[in-house]
Amino acid sequence: MMSTTIFVEAFKQAFDFDITLAEARGPMGMGKWDHIRTLGNTPAIAERWVARFGQPMSDTDVSVIYDAFMPLQIAEVKEHAALIPGTLDVVTLLKEQQIRIGSCSGYPRPVMEALAPLAAAQGFVPQSIVASDDLEPGSRPGPWMALQNVIELGVMDVARCVKVDDSAPGIEEGRNAGMWTVGLALSGNEAGFTLDGFLAASEDEKQHVRQRVEARLKAASAHYVIDTIADLPGALQAIGQRLADGEKP
Repeated sequence: MMSTTIFVEAFKQAFDFDITLAEARGPMGMGKWDHIRTLGNTPAIAERWVARFGQPMSDTDVSVIYDAFMPLQIAEVKEHAALIPGTLDVVTLLKEQQIRIGSCSGYPRPVMEALAPLAAAQGFVPQSIVASDDLEPGSRPGPWMALQNVIELGVMDVARCVKVDDSAPGIEEGRNAGMWTVGLALSGNEAGFTLDGFLAASEDEKQHVRQRVEARLKAASAHYVIDTIADLPGALQAIGQRLADGEKP
């Protein structure tokens, strides 16, 4: 939920304008400038903005909010960099199977430069990292970041790649790139759990969130939806069998 609250704070700081957490969460997974632009185009927010300022939100306004967002994001990411439980076990398994690991993110490069060393200190070092502002065409749901990972990792067959993501735009990115896609139902911003909140939640609460997030990820055409990264090996085994049977994404 860390990034979601920062969007609320950035709107407030830049223009003393209020948006809700639910509104802020809507475009999660997009590049952050695009995320703010999308929020400004959302009918409910756009209506309030015009009522307040007398004209639609401009790209200049978006950039002012983005400039307020960035230092907040860089400072906050350092407090929320702990790996999801099970991540290192899965990474070890992938390395043993000689599966290459790339990362592409809705975070811009300055945020990734703050986050990557923190992840590395915990043992997670992707072989490729692509940020949302690295490429001229843009970010999600376009395929460009995912395909840049393919280039940097030296992968010959995109149809053998698997895009794992906790957001609908990230799943759409993978599908647009021609990859298999696996959505994460309980460990991302769509779910909204902190680790403590997840551990304290009842099974009924988890099931309610699981159904809500799974519906959103399936609507984005995820091939599989799992709870957390710890469940990825099962999905990869199923994808491997489908590949062996001659299927493509």
